[in-house]
Amino acid sequence: MHKQSVAIAWRKFRSKYRLVGTKCRTCGSLYYPPVNICSKCRRNSKLGEYIFNEKGKIYSKTVVRSAAEGFGRQTPYVVAIIELEEGVRIYGQVVDCNVDDVNIGDPVYCVFRKMYTSGKEGIIKYGLKFKLEN
Repeated sequence: MHKQSVAIAWRKFRSKYRLVGTKCRTCGSLYYPPVNICSKCRRNSKLGEYIFNEKGKIYSKTVVRSAAEGFGRQTPYVVAIIELEEGVRIYGQVVDCNVDDVNIGDPVYCVFRKMYTSGKEGIIKYGLKFKLEN
């Protein structure tokens, strides 16, 4: 698992725990995670914070059956590309469901869950995942 500095972790805090991205006020493009420059407007971009609706649908998915080190107890699990209602596509794990119940086009919403435990101290890292709408 990639470790990052405390400074970077604090700069990314808002976007890691909420769907906070950026919107270009020049062309209207939306970005998640946040960016410092619009890929369309370049130097002419004027970016501002944008809070995404926490709903979307499954655009693509895969079932992970052989996990990376430290995640073996979670297998099998679903990782999907989620198309948010605003049209931006992001990736995330789909939780609290049977892997066979996840289908392309299914509606999902964002939830706050445990990501992993770090180090001997057992520091728990949290983040955003997705859950199927019933």
